[in-house]
Amino acid sequence: MFTGIVEEMGTVRHVGLTKSGSRLEIACSRVLDRLSVGDSVNVAGACLTVIDRDDRGFASDIAQEIIARTTLGTLLRGSRVNLERAATPETALGGHLVQGHVDGTTKLVARRSEGEGARLRFALPKTTARYIVMKGFITIDGVSLTIAGLGKTYFEVALNPHAAERTTLGALGVGETVDIEVDIVAKYVERLLRKS
Repeated sequence: MFTGIVEEMGTVRHVGLTKSGSRLEIACSRVLDRLSVGDSVNVAGACLTVIDRDDRGFASDIAQEIIARTTLGTLLRGSRVNLERAATPETALGGHLVQGHVDGTTKLVARRSEGEGARLRFALPKTTARYIVMKGFITIDGVSLTIAGLGKTYFEVALNPHAAERTTLGALGVGETVDIEVDIVAKYVERLLRKS
């Protein structure tokens, strides 16, 4: 479980093929503190398991299922990724409850500066549209955000200056693809109502 509060941006230092998918090696520093082999780490919105680590970063294997549902399969050496360690009972819940189970991808269709922040407009995916509501939570590339605008074909988020500076969303360009995870609470409510 995560909170969607990015701790640092890491840099992909190597991507290699494996029999079951690929292996991703990420250079980082801050998240290495209390990160051990077997731990979960959120990489660009996807929960991965640390299979190796050194004093410069860590490695994770990516299964074909994750490659098919996320943007992780498109990462190259030098790509920047948002990173967050798994939450503990002492972790402040500054964002919202994030599983790291990506629901799908979407594209940035417009970007407008708002002071030192920005307003980002994304295409509204048909498969997850029913879970996206005004002022509700959404996770984009591992970043917990609030829905600030909603139309028939799009949703918008407001990116504050801190998030613009400390996450990959600050440099995200129109046409680029991101991973999204909708609020888990909405999915449970839907499931419970369907059983009634």
